[in-house]
Amino acid sequence: MTERIAMPAVADDTDFYDLEALLGDEEREFLHLVREFMTSEVAPLVNQHWQRGSFPFEIVPGFRQLGLAGLPYHGFGCRGGSFLLDGMVAMELGRTDPSVATFAGVHGGLSMGSIYLCGSDEQKQRYLPLMARYEKIGSFGLTEPDVGSGASGGLTTTARRHGDTWILNGQKKWIGNATFGDLTIIWAKDVDDGQVKGFIVANDTPGFSTKKLEDKIALRIVQNAVITMEDVRVAEEDRLQNANSFRDTAEVLRMTRAGVAWMAVGCARGAYENALAYALQREQFGRPIAGFQLVQDLLVRMLGNITSSWSLCARLSQLQDEGRAEDRHSSLAKAWCTVRMRETVGYARELLGGNGILLEHNVGRFVADAEAIYSYEGTREMNTLIVGRAITGLSAFV
Repeated sequence: MTERIAMPAVADDTDFYDLEALLGDEEREFLHLVREFMTSEVAPLVNQHWQRGSFPFEIVPGFRQLGLAGLPYHGFGCRGGSFLLDGMVAMELGRTDPSVATFAGVHGGLSMGSIYLCGSDEQKQRYLPLMARYEKIGSFGLTEPDVGSGASGGLTTTARRHGDTWILNGQKKWIGNATFGDLTIIWAKDVDDGQVKGFIVANDTPGFSTKKLEDKIALRIVQNAVITMEDVRVAEEDRLQNANSFRDTAEVLRMTRAGVAWMAVGCARGAYENALAYALQREQFGRPIAGFQLVQDLLVRMLGNITSSWSLCARLSQLQDEGRAEDRHSSLAKAWCTVRMRETVGYARELLGGNGILLEHNVGRFVADAEAIYSYEGTREMNTLIVGRAITGLSAFV
C-alpha cells in the first residue's frame, strides 16, 4: 500500500481570482462539504484502488448523503442546483481523483442526464429518484468497438421493433460503471427508419453481458467494460420517449461535455497542488526548490492554465444556467481545457523529476488519467471542427 502526501494547506490560493465567489453562500457551503468529504474520505483510498484497478464502493454512501447525483436537475429527488455549482463539484472531484469524477459523471451526467433530457415524465419518476439515491447505478452505452467519433451516423448496434418490444443486438465498448451498474442507456440504430434511439436497459436482462477492460494505464479506478447484446428484449416503455435521432443524443453530450471540461480543470488543479506541496517541502542546495526561478516559472505556468480554464468553464456554466449554451461553447471548453490540463500535468511531473512517476507523490496518477480525459467525450480534433464550423460557417467534417 502506497503512502499519500497530505494535500497542501495553500489549496485555497489556487483560486487566484476568487472564482468560487460566483456561487451563492449556500452553494459555496455545499462545495466545501464536498471538498471536506473528498479530502478526508476519498483521497486516502485512491492510490491503492488506482494501483489495483478496483473501485472504492465504500465512498458511495457518502455521495448519497451529500446528494451529488443529478445535481443540476430539478425535481425527481434531485438537488436542483445551478450548473455552475455542478461544474465546480465536478472540478472538486477531479481535483482529488479523475476516476472518481468520471464515475460520478457517467452516473449523474450521462446516464441520469439521458433520462432527464430525453425521457418521459413517467420514466423520470420511475428511475431518477432511485438513481439520485444511488440505489440504482447507471452507465451510458454509445461508443462501440469500431465506432467512436463517428457515432452520429455509424452505429452498428441495432434496434428492431417487434410489437411492444424492441430487440437489441450489438456491442458497446469503454462503458464506465457497466460491470457493477444496474442499468445502461443504450443508443442503437432503428433498422426501420435509420435513426438513433435510446433505451433504458437493465443490466440483468437476458442476452446482456459485460466484460471488464483490463490493463488500462489511465482511469484505472473506473470499471470500463465491453457490453455484448444478443437479442436483448426491451419494452417500448423503456425506450427513451423523447430520443428519436442523434440530435437528441447530442443534447445530452452538450451538457456532459461541459462537465468534462470542469473535470479537466480539477485534474490540472490536483497535479498543480501536489507539485506545489512538493516544491515547498523538497530541499536542494540548502533551500526549498520552490525558491528557484525555474521552478516558480513552472508553478506560474500551471496556475495560469488553471485560472484561464476555470474562468472559461465558469462562463460556460453561466450560459447553461441562462439556457443559452450551445454545442460550440461546450466544445471549445472541452478542447481548450483538456489541452491546458495535459500541459499542466506535464509541468507538474517535470517539477518532481523522477519522483513524478512514483504513485506515492500523487502527480503521476494525474498525468496518466489526463490522457483519458483528453480523448473521451469528443476528441480535441472533433471539438475543434465543431468550433471551426461555428466561426467560419463552413463544415470541415469529412
